[in-house]
Amino acid sequence: MSLEVIVPVIALIGVLILVLPGFIQTNYNLKILIRNFSIWVIVIAIILIFIYFVL
Repeated sequence: MSLEVIVPVIALIGVLILVLPGFIQTNYNLKILIRNFSIWVIVIAIILIFIYFVL
């Protein structure tokens, strides 16, 4: 793996570590957690599809 792949992966893992505790704390109810998680999955899927097909 080249450095162009490793650095963004490390940065994304770092952001996930920083954001995940607050995300779990604000989504105390399982129904709210699943709804918010599904919204994030849809947003990320749209971004990945855009990047893959357009760029």
